[in-house]
Amino acid sequence: MSPRPHGSLAAAQGLAPSPHPLDASAQPWTVLCVDDEPGILSALKRVLRAEDCQVLQATGGTEALQLMETHIVDVVVSDMRMPGMDGAAFLGHVRARWPDTARILLTGYADMNATIAAINDGQIYRYIHKPWDEAELRLTVRQAAEHRLLQRDRARLQALTAEQNEELRTLNAGLEDRVQERTTELQHANDQLRRNYLTSIKIFSNLMELRSGLLVGHGKRTASQARKVAQAMGLSDSSLQDVFVAGLLHDMGLMALPDSILNKPVGRLNAEEMISYQRHPVLGAQAFMALDEHQPVAAIIRSHHERWDGSGFPDRLEGAQIPIGARILAVVDTFDDLTHGHLTGTPLTDTEARTVLQRGRGTQFDAEAIDLFLHIMQKESPRAPERLLSVAAAQLEPGMALGKDLFSQEGVLLLSAGHVLTAELIGRIKRYAKVEGLALKLDIRPDAASAAVPATAIKP
Repeated sequence: MSPRPHGSLAAAQGLAPSPHPLDASAQPWTVLCVDDEPGILSALKRVLRAEDCQVLQATGGTEALQLMETHIVDVVVSDMRMPGMDGAAFLGHVRARWPDTARILLTGYADMNATIAAINDGQIYRYIHKPWDEAELRLTVRQAAEHRLLQRDRARLQALTAEQNEELRTLNAGLEDRVQERTTELQHANDQLRRNYLTSIKIFSNLMELRSGLLVGHGKRTASQARKVAQAMGLSDSSLQDVFVAGLLHDMGLMALPDSILNKPVGRLNAEEMISYQRHPVLGAQAFMALDEHQPVAAIIRSHHERWDGSGFPDRLEGAQIPIGARILAVVDTFDDLTHGHLTGTPLTDTEARTVLQRGRGTQFDAEAIDLFLHIMQKESPRAPERLLSVAAAQLEPGMALGKDLFSQEGVLLLSAGHVLTAELIGRIKRYAKVEGLALKLDIRPDAASAAVPATAIKP
């Protein structure tokens, strides 16, 4: 049956051709017209020419399916009555294979049952009765194309969003890895900085002690024991470090005193010398004036000779007025002085020193600090010396850790125990040994030594 297209109805209903509503920048869209009558195909092409779209034509369902194998089709306009494969069957195939393609059926009033079947089977977008109105046909095809292109854009945007989300997940994962890596690097740098800082403090403490044979090793022993007591008291990590540093440097004010005072036990100082001696906590604390972060250390150093009953020096503080670190240091410092002859010139045994300390409980010393210190001393039973590897400088390898402090021939601390060797540091050690003409050997912890070092090098 030949179509009878007309445009009067469009003019009456205000459906005259209008500017194309599709985005001009969008992809060109394609319409496939399927009918067994060439005249109808020509008429459809003419009507759709104004839509500025690509129009494909097929004279039957089989030919149309073959075309769709090789072309992207946005809208299919198919006649209902065609030989071989009718429109309903054809659109059913299209729905099964290209579900996103919009499907429009041209049908007569006598084909309503078949049209209903096409709606159910092919799920058509819309059906148009013959004879069609040109404006209605164009509007229907245009709306179907818009719907199809919107679906295409949505799918593209969804795919783009999924891709970007995946990229974002990958980026976040990589960023987390980089943040963790950078955090680890910063942690290592901070640890190294802290080690270098403490090593510098130890070296300075060692240099101070070179002025007096009575003081050799005193700072390190005092700092180590004071930190143990502070730990037992539950002090914070920063307070532990303050106590340790103060222990190393608590006698730095003695450097301002003459050798005649430094090399004499405190108990043998005359009245004039004692006045000078009692200034050393003040002088030591003043050395920290420019260091904002070390004011707690300065306070401990200034007060480590204060007494619990208020009769100490330099400020006659009493009880809780004395910084907790200074109270701890007072106990440990006195014990080390007693056991190494700093006070009387005659070293006491550990048992004798503990007895002396107990006499000062609650008068000279904070009761809690002295009780904890004596408890720690009692628990520390003598241990077998750690077995270390004696390794020549030429055999040192990166990753080895020192088991003992390394001193120069003059008694200057070069490296402290626990220091992990690097290739650069090993180079400096070798150059030092060569310049000084030393057959230098270092005591290395076995768990950090290379397997290449012979076991026969182990020594007590």
